[in-house]
Amino acid sequence: MKIISLLLLLVSAFLSIKHGWDSFQATSPEQTEMMTQLGIHKTILPYLGVFSIVVGLMLFFPPTFFLGNSLNAISIVLLMAFALNAGQSRFALMEIPFLALPLVLIWLKHPLEP
Repeated sequence: MKIISLLLLLVSAFLSIKHGWDSFQATSPEQTEMMTQLGIHKTILPYLGVFSIVVGLMLFFPPTFFLGNSLNAISIVLLMAFALNAGQSRFALMEIPFLALPLVLIWLKHPLEP
């Protein structure tokens, strides 16, 4: 179980940090259009990027593991809510596995925790 937890932790942290880093990079017109459709303005992307990177780093430390996964799950639910509000139900449904990841990690506990 600890190996599975470690692998999932690495995947979750990688995804969180990657999405955070990508928000600082030049976005494609498709990404900009998608964010506009969701109601997320370009000016807020750097703040979301910092948030995502911090959450990804929190996952590595046992004392902040639960909070990091909770914030990750909340941000995914918020993104799903924006998608549903914009009529993008397919996008919201595609986020379900990413919502399950932090919840499964909370259930498995941190791999270094006794």
